[in-house]
Amino acid sequence: MNTIEAFARGEAARVAGNKMKAFDWDKAAEIIKERQPEEAGAGLATDYEWTHGSIYKNGVIIPEDETYVYLSSVWATPMLTLNHFEEELPCWKWENEDKSFGYWPESARKILYDTLDKTITEEKV
Repeated sequence: MNTIEAFARGEAARVAGNKMKAFDWDKAAEIIKERQPEEAGAGLATDYEWTHGSIYKNGVIIPEDETYVYLSSVWATPMLTLNHFEEELPCWKWENEDKSFGYWPESARKILYDTLDKTITEEKV
């Protein structure tokens, strides 16, 4: 998808009154913890080329400065991908449901690792 098409979809969605969808980090952490994928990524459906990046690999959260993700939209659905797109799962909530956004918020790290202490051991993957 090109930039003009993405902009047009966003404008049409705003005019229609669509609300902002944002990636649900807590849901992603629950799925990753349950399924134990080798790799997980996140991005916006139909626009992965510009929005998708790896967020987890081999049991470790990928540091924010080593990836790129864009995870909110009024028209595209935020998705969690597992094992290099073997699975693509809708993974979002309405932006105003809470303010625990940002890259791997504390609540999601706690779900993934059971204790926040393990997140301090993030390593370069």
